[in-house]
Amino acid sequence: MASLSTALDADAMDRAKALLERRKRPERMWPVLAAAGLLALSALTFATAMILAPPLVSEHVAPQHEAE
Repeated sequence: MASLSTALDADAMDRAKALLERRKRPERMWPVLAAAGLLALSALTFATAMILAPPLVSEHVAPQHEAE
């Protein structure tokens, strides 16, 4: 098969394609770390509140009067 000749320079086309490609941004870690820190802080706060809270009373017992 005969190759097709073109007026376009292959090296120039490769360079143009490379320049048009979108640059990959590095992933940022601080949003992930901030979310994990906030979640850990809220878990510790909830655990502290559960430990320090007075116990729940589920049944009310009326004082019994002794018969005299």
